[in-house]
Amino acid sequence: MTPNRLFSLCLATTALQAVTVIPALAASPRTPIQHVIIIVGENHTFDNVFGTYRPQNGQKADNLLSRGIVNADGSPGPNFGNAKQNIGLDMNRPYLVETPSTGAYPTLPQPYTTSAIAQPPGVPDARFPANLPNGPFQITKYVPYSGIGAYTGDPVHRFFQMWQDWDGGKLDKFVWVEETIGTGSNGAPFPAGGFNPKEGAISMGFYNMSTGDAPIFKSLADQYAISDNYHQAVMGGTGSNFQALVSGHAVFFTDTVKLDGSPAVPFPNQIENPDPAPNTNNYYTQDGYAGGSYVNCADLSQPGVAAVNDALLDRGIQDRNCASGHYYLVNNYNMYWKQTSANPQPLGPNSFVLPPQSTPTIADVMTKDNVSWKYYTGDRGSDVNFFPKAADGEPILFNFYCSICDPLTGYLSIMKNPSEEAKLQNYAAFLNDVQNNALPAVSFLRPPEALAGHPADSQLDLYEKFVATVIARVQANPALWQSTAIFITFDEGGGYYDAGYIQQLDFFGDGTRVPLIAVSPHAKKGYVDHTYYDHVSVLKFIEKNWGLPKISSRSRDNLPNPVADDDNEYRPKNRPAIGDLMNLFVFEDVEDRDDDHR
Repeated sequence: MTPNRLFSLCLATTALQAVTVIPALAASPRTPIQHVIIIVGENHTFDNVFGTYRPQNGQKADNLLSRGIVNADGSPGPNFGNAKQNIGLDMNRPYLVETPSTGAYPTLPQPYTTSAIAQPPGVPDARFPANLPNGPFQITKYVPYSGIGAYTGDPVHRFFQMWQDWDGGKLDKFVWVEETIGTGSNGAPFPAGGFNPKEGAISMGFYNMSTGDAPIFKSLADQYAISDNYHQAVMGGTGSNFQALVSGHAVFFTDTVKLDGSPAVPFPNQIENPDPAPNTNNYYTQDGYAGGSYVNCADLSQPGVAAVNDALLDRGIQDRNCASGHYYLVNNYNMYWKQTSANPQPLGPNSFVLPPQSTPTIADVMTKDNVSWKYYTGDRGSDVNFFPKAADGEPILFNFYCSICDPLTGYLSIMKNPSEEAKLQNYAAFLNDVQNNALPAVSFLRPPEALAGHPADSQLDLYEKFVATVIARVQANPALWQSTAIFITFDEGGGYYDAGYIQQLDFFGDGTRVPLIAVSPHAKKGYVDHTYYDHVSVLKFIEKNWGLPKISSRSRDNLPNPVADDDNEYRPKNRPAIGDLMNLFVFEDVEDRDDDHR
């Protein structure tokens, strides 16, 4: 079955059963935007998607093409060497964010297949040359952009690994980190005979809009507004970034007996230790998806913390934003409740599950101030029937509920309150709400896994088509369309290379740039915004639009809007600072009142 056939099945909504919950009456917005829809795909950087994008009207986008790193045809540009990848060395030293280099790769190590659909698992990907030049390469010179042959490998994208990718702003260790530690040791000792995470140089791949890749996203960028300075909020993967999208901060290990959300010390095997094992070069001691992911970042004696702290201090950041005695989750653990409050998950040293959370979220703020909301997750509940078998009985390619992409199922205030839990619905319910004029003020929308764009089990092409379908559904309701802003983004960069500036805000990030497209009749037409943003900027937009208070004392929505540096408009001179996305729009007669909340 082809991915396009899979996509056509996704549009067959007539057989879907959806539960409609009538939203509460929303508070009055300050702008014409009465509905915000946040669509979150997975794992692509800005340069991976927009690396050769040429904006309209003589504008500039900061990307691989404008920097001269690549040419429009995808070949190496005059400044190709600025993106070269170096080999690091930290033998028998504690974890380093900024690693010394022993030299550059002569050519890139061949990309691996990792777990790509329709490819043999974990072997060198023979579709790519074994002697690629040391720098970014166009993926679609070797594999198609769409179809069954378009699935490619999945780069490493974990917390301490991404700090090393950044390497103090040199952005030159993406390949070395893939080769030395990959997705983690999972607590296993360094294997006899050496270690090969079987990734190669997947991270240096990009798609080429100049030659026809990502045509839907290019068209949307030409018609509406994009940011070329929007970032994942946390170094690392999907789970921690989805948490930032709802809390503006990070979650932490809590008491597994009381289940009251109070901080506690994790099981020893779940505490991260990125210090290299003895006599290894960057093979972390305790790290991985079935290993350490909690960090007590308030304690400088904890492994890895001092190195990140030094990187922050070097850039004038004094506050790591870490509460004492809190072990924060910096990677991917499943939520305590799986889909519904009737399905709590077991907790224990061998169960990599986040215990219940009591920290506030944007959902709590909106509910308290009577702003309606829902969180729609593909593959939830009745969405398991969203991908029926074809008439000939051919099975679907992929169907998977993503617990880490459904962050509010981890919170006591949601899952212990039936009226709040009822706001967690599926994609079928979203389509039903659009059709029946029942859409809430704020909608978070996570696509079904097969359409979310994640490398290896999805494709960028399928995420584009999902986005196009959502936009078409909204536009088919003219009144809804006139009052809606649709933000299209990715949870994190997936470990792909990106040449853009990264602002250090606190211990958790920021991380690499990811695409952000604002689709609305009120969006500036064909506009490229250079204001510094990250995921918490979405929360700032919601708060600004409805006059809401900040989420908590630690959430990043407390940061000011940026004032552009005179020498570099991408770097706020009042950093740390993140914008509220309002600059992507043109509004007439907007009330800019001061609220009691502010």
